[in-house]
Parts: sequence; C-alpha cells; structure tokens
Amino acid sequence: MTEAALRLIEEQGQSHVSVMAREVVAAIAPRRGDVFVDATAGAGGHSEALLEAASEARVIAFDRDPLAVTRCRERLARFGARAQVVHLEFAEIEQWMRERSIPAVAGLVADLGLSSPQLSEARRGMSFRIDGPIDMRMDPTRGETALDIIERSSQDELADIIYLYGGERRSRRVARCLKQALENQQLGSTFELRKAVVRAVGPHRVGGIDPATKTFQALRIAVNRELDQLDALLEALPAIVQPGRVAAIISFHSLEDRKVKQAFLDESRYERLFKKPAVPSSLELDENPRSRSAKLRAARLRSPDGTERSLSLTGSERPMLAAVDDIEDDDPDLDDTDDESEA
Repeated sequence: MTEAALRLIEEQGQSHVSVMAREVVAAIAPRRGDVFVDATAGAGGHSEALLEAASEARVIAFDRDPLAVTRCRERLARFGARAQVVHLEFAEIEQWMRERSIPAVAGLVADLGLSSPQLSEARRGMSFRIDGPIDMRMDPTRGETALDIIERSSQDELADIIYLYGGERRSRRVARCLKQALENQQLGSTFELRKAVVRAVGPHRVGGIDPATKTFQALRIAVNRELDQLDALLEALPAIVQPGRVAAIISFHSLEDRKVKQAFLDESRYERLFKKPAVPSSLELDENPRSRSAKLRAARLRSPDGTERSLSLTGSERPMLAAVDDIEDDDPDLDDTDDESEA
C-alpha cells in the first residue's frame, strides 16, 4: 500500500469506493435472471453493481472477513432474496456450491485488494501507520497471526517469506532484526514491528514507499495464505462459472496478477476478453487514488471440448475499457506496491 493511500484512509475514515465497477459490469454483461458469484464481497460494491445492472439477477457473495459480511449484508438488504452473503474463504466456494447442488453461475468477480476498514482498524494490525497488535488476519476468528509466524519460523524461513512475498532484497537483514526484537521483547505492536524493519533497512523511502511496506505485505500474504487461496479459486473457475460466461479478477500487485495472467493464457479453458489488463480510467484515479494499482483481467470460460465461443466486447461497452491499451502487459520483478481496493 502506498503512503498516500494510507493518508487518505486516515482522512476519509472507512468510506468505500468500488474499484472499476463499471468495467466489471461491462465484462460480465449481466442478463435478466442471471446468478453471479462475488468471491470477495467486501462492502458489497461489485455485488450491488451487478444487481443493479440486470433485473431479477441474483448474487451470492462470499467473504472470509466477518465484519465485511455484516457490512455487505447491510448494503445489499434492499435487494432482498436476490442477494445472499456467506462467511467463507473463496478457496472453498466450489465445495460450498457442490454441497448445495448449486449449478455453475453466469459470472464471477473477485477483487483481491484490501478494504479501508481492514487497513484503518488498529486491531487488524495491517498498517504500519496505526499502532495495534501484530495480527494481520482477514478472518480474526481463525488461523495464525503475523506474530505467530514470526515466532515459529526460523530466521531463514522468515527471510524467505519476506523476500518471496514482499520482494524485499534485504530480507535476511530484516529477519535477523525481527528475531532480535522478539528476543528482546520489543515486538509487541505494529509500531515496534516497523521500528525493527527500519533498523534493518534504514529510514529512507525507496521508490516513494515506506521502508516497512514490503515486510508488512509479505507477512499479510503469508498469514492469509493469499496466493494459495488464489490458486484454488483459479483452479475451480471452470466448475463455478458456466461455459460462455465471464470471470473478472482485479489484482493489486504482481504476484497476484502474474497468477491470473498465466491461468487465463490456457486457451483450452479460457478466451481472454482483452490481451492486456484493464486499468482504472483517469477519472476514477482522480476520484479514488487508491485504485491506482488495480489491474482487471477477464476471460470467458470455454466448454470442455473447447467449442464454446461468444462475442467479444464491442460497441458501447468498449469505451469503459479504453485504458486497456494504454499500458504495457509486463511482468515486473516485484517492484510494485500493494495498494488497497474499495470493494
């Protein structure tokens, strides 16, 4: 996450602005009576956009965060039985649907970013700008905390986590300082975690980001098994989404985007709606600077025999995705920052 984004969160509180909602609706192209899956309900912004786009459409929204589930239910209450919100990790969606004999749906959206409440609530421990416990769990009802991982991991294991998930090239020095702080009982809060990182890498910003950014990102990804979750969702997409309909996934850093890109390159399973990822429009960036790291990839599911085809986006839908051709579809070596979404 960027320094500017965190400052905006502090100034604006827990307000929500859905990232690329118009582009998601254009890609999924809702029809009357369709049923959709929102794999990351958040505050319900993308679910709401889909429900408003087609009469009698229904959405089943999932989120691992109990607070997000509550907030999403409140936002979607006006749709009545057309909206269902479930407390569940998105890696478990296929099994949940299978156990209830729910057939494949007409589209799926997943926004892989963080929400403002997750960053702005001190008890979550996800921000180095707000003092709190070293937790970082999206679902605080289960699983290890970031402090648990620091405590149980060897120094080498911790360095590997920080390097692989955060791209921190000084990961071994950071891991050593974290272990020293733990041994000296100086690792009891997120502020102390940041201080330990600064002792390892220095106080100077590199590329405009706080020196603790990469370490916090790495620990959060490890705590929530974010990449494992994404792998499971991508593997399950052909069972969740009907052939001929679309899965749209918004990512916020290269580790996620690389996985989505590679999955959608499988032409036996997918027909990409556009070669390069869509990015927020200049208008959206002006209104919601926190969306600047977002990349949207969308693909149509093929039938098992590979014969299913539908029309690509044309006409009035295409301007919504005008930003697609304005960026290079590169594969950066972990030099980006993890920005947050507003679900």
